[in-house]
Amino acid sequence: MNNRQIFLTHQAQTTDFPLMIEIERAEGVYMYGPEGKSYIDLISGIGVSNVGHRHPKVIAAIQNQLDKYLHLMVYGEYIQSPQTQLAKAIVETLPPSLDNVYFVNSGSEAVEGALKLAKRYTNRAQIISCVNAYHGSSQGALSVGGNEIFKRAYRPLLPGITNVVYGSFTQLSLITENTAAVIMETIQGEAGIMVACKEYFKALRNRCDETGTLLILDEIQAGFGRTGKFWAFEHFGIVPDILVCAKGMGGGMPIGAFIANKEVMSVFKDNPLLGHITTFGGHPVSAVASLATIRVIQEENLLEKVEQKADLIKKLLVHPKIKGIRNKGLMMAVQFESFEVLKPIIDKAIELGVITDWFLFCDDSMRIAPPLVISEAEIEKACEIIMEAINC
Repeated sequence: MNNRQIFLTHQAQTTDFPLMIEIERAEGVYMYGPEGKSYIDLISGIGVSNVGHRHPKVIAAIQNQLDKYLHLMVYGEYIQSPQTQLAKAIVETLPPSLDNVYFVNSGSEAVEGALKLAKRYTNRAQIISCVNAYHGSSQGALSVGGNEIFKRAYRPLLPGITNVVYGSFTQLSLITENTAAVIMETIQGEAGIMVACKEYFKALRNRCDETGTLLILDEIQAGFGRTGKFWAFEHFGIVPDILVCAKGMGGGMPIGAFIANKEVMSVFKDNPLLGHITTFGGHPVSAVASLATIRVIQEENLLEKVEQKADLIKKLLVHPKIKGIRNKGLMMAVQFESFEVLKPIIDKAIELGVITDWFLFCDDSMRIAPPLVISEAEIEKACEIIMEAINC
């Protein structure tokens, strides 16, 4: 059997209509098929390849670590330089109150850890999350998701979950002294890039403070420079109690983390001890790739041109079929009249060599989230292809 047949026969499927694009190699913003056809990856593997595919500094860090060691011990027992140096580098990007990092393998795992941490620290059970939120597909993460279509087949899920509307001031009153945590995407991703105002985040922070509720911000998609600041919460003048990240932090390697202050994180140490455990969390190869990713973002000044590149995309994508563009930096949603209008455009763009997508809870909008290293010439080429696809 060829790879296509093996994929369909032996690899577990998530839909009846996978994209079925075979990729042989990738570099920068490009992916290449077996016959050499090139594709501009305009979605970064869904928010992962912030520094591009196979960035030379990330590859060099991985190769160097391969000559030292791979997995040694379950997380939290041995002192491993890849983990300690990454933790230090992450903390240096953050306000002083976020000084303790727990490494895991993915965004879903980071959300699970953050939820456990909040419940354990506050000794409360209620969790508030948002309508049309997406935090992952493991059971706890799914429980705080905000779309019943994805949840109903797996109930019963975690009890005590209340959904509120992202950006609604009036519903902040639902946060009470019984609430362990509010978990919220700083910028709603799968809802189609929804951005609340600064005043809302200030009011949210104040309400959490008044009630002793921990604020968990999910920056699995929005973190590591995607919005033009290293962390998206920097746009809004607040600081969360727990921060969740993954996707873009690994430079293409699997890694996630939840971050709090040392006092909050210390509750995992007793009653019971080993209150949260991961075997592969902070895997040394992933950790050095993440550290290299941070260095690339900083040393190549990738944040400086994010807004300029986003503005160029908005300038080039003007068409009667485009109803509007929502964005925070290079986290963008291009809205069309309906999914029926959008889907053929996406299909044609892929055929012409540009990979884009729609959103789980917003299927009338095209996802654009290219690697931060994308050049203006590559943006112009990608947008030209999208415009051609619209006009077909």
